[in-house]
Amino acid sequence: IFKFDQFHRIMEDFSSVADFLIIYIEEAHATDGWAFANNIDIKQHRTLQDRMEAARLLMDRKPLCPIVVDTMDNLATRKYAALPERFYILLEGHILYKGGPGPWSYNPEEVRAVLETLSR
Repeated sequence: IFKFDQFHRIMEDFSSVADFLIIYIEEAHATDGWAFANNIDIKQHRTLQDRMEAARLLMDRKPLCPIVVDTMDNLATRKYAALPERFYILLEGHILYKGGPGPWSYNPEEVRAVLETLSR
């Protein structure tokens, strides 16, 4: 997750207000596909096991929330237009906030502002 440190601080600050979840989806910049130079070496996921192994790299960053992996038919990616990454805030099954697609069009501070409003 781009801007993971900011997201981590939001999880710390709002853990009493919100439940957080990371859904690890298909790899947007796989090294055997369209990749950035100096990117982490993650190949396209061919199996659920591949995706789970890639998610373990994120687990090494010790997020303060559970990580689950998307299905191999990329259900979460498609339902939430999540590729390459995106923030959502849900309340009672309704989307309260849908951030722009990451990494450049989303803003963790928008998430912070929504959670601050909800915590009042």
